[in-house]
Amino acid sequence: MPDAIFAHPDLARVYDAFDGERDDLTAYLAIADELGADHVLDVGCGTGSLALLLAESGRTVVGVDPAEASLAVARSKDTIGTITWIHGDATSLPPLGADLAVMTGNVAQVFLADDDWATTLQGVHAALRPAGHLVFETRRPERRAWEDWAADPAHVVLDVAGVGPVEHRREVTDVSLPFVSFRHTYTFRSTGAVLTSDSTLRFRGRDEVETSLTDQGYRVLDVRDAPDRPGREYVFIAERSS
Repeated sequence: MPDAIFAHPDLARVYDAFDGERDDLTAYLAIADELGADHVLDVGCGTGSLALLLAESGRTVVGVDPAEASLAVARSKDTIGTITWIHGDATSLPPLGADLAVMTGNVAQVFLADDDWATTLQGVHAALRPAGHLVFETRRPERRAWEDWAADPAHVVLDVAGVGPVEHRREVTDVSLPFVSFRHTYTFRSTGAVLTSDSTLRFRGRDEVETSLTDQGYRVLDVRDAPDRPGREYVFIAERSS
């Protein structure tokens, strides 16, 4: 089940406002240009920010996400219906013959069990054309991002269009490496409603990720620093090798 932050209609509606500037999206667009990708699959597309950017660049885009509420927001942005939106996950995709599959927003970390991560890689593999590419980022465990999260509760109040003032707080609730759990709390001041979303992420090291890619039929071509978050994340560029 997707976390409430993505699956609850009221939280999906305010997600973009609290997500802030997505400087990583232009980096993914540049990689799509670098790889010459015309047909792109956005895995865990959420509210569709990257999918829309890719479509605006003239590409054929498919976005897939298990959270219907997030997809509803994405569809509302796609006013001329240029993108194919699929409610589901990578394991339910048809063979798309995609040139490139992307996973942004550290989607790769939501797969906690090895089997779930493996079947996701398999599903993406089947959706790619031969020699198609998979690109995604994941936080570096050695950077220990959870310590920053614990020190900064990310307390902010935003006036969201059509919703009114919303207060957000984040707290780390458990660190049992390689798993880190945290809670988002949103207070909708106009109604007094309080909604929470609990999440857990898995922090995999570089070698572990590379091994998992090789095991599922990919060849790792490059591992880069994230240009918008230097020293904090790895960006993996892999090619379907079988």
